[in-house]
Amino acid sequence: MKKTIPIVIAVLVVILVIYYFACQFTYSQGNRAGLLVKFSQKGYVFKTYEGELNLGGVNTDPKAGLMNNMWDFSVKDKTAADQLMQMEGKYIRIHYKQVLKHFVWQGETDYFVDSVTIVK
Repeated sequence: MKKTIPIVIAVLVVILVIYYFACQFTYSQGNRAGLLVKFSQKGYVFKTYEGELNLGGVNTDPKAGLMNNMWDFSVKDKTAADQLMQMEGKYIRIHYKQVLKHFVWQGETDYFVDSVTIVK
């Protein structure tokens, strides 16, 4: 019994370290442009910044019919969030990073915006 507790703790620490690094790994990054439809701070316990970007065009899924091509994203950086608050209703270009997994206090999506510019 005395030997199993340290082994269990060591295994848990290894799992947590692997999970931490998996959450920091950038799977992809790039730019997207569109109309910023919604940007808000939400959450009960962890307040996160979440937004929706209308990428233009329509999604022609036969099951769902015609609908806008919306893209959801999260923002960790306070300065980028302040910029986005002022840009609702404008066409913008954002740079994002997609992670494999995110912590619950970082946001609701795996896409994190780190910079933004106005297109027109």
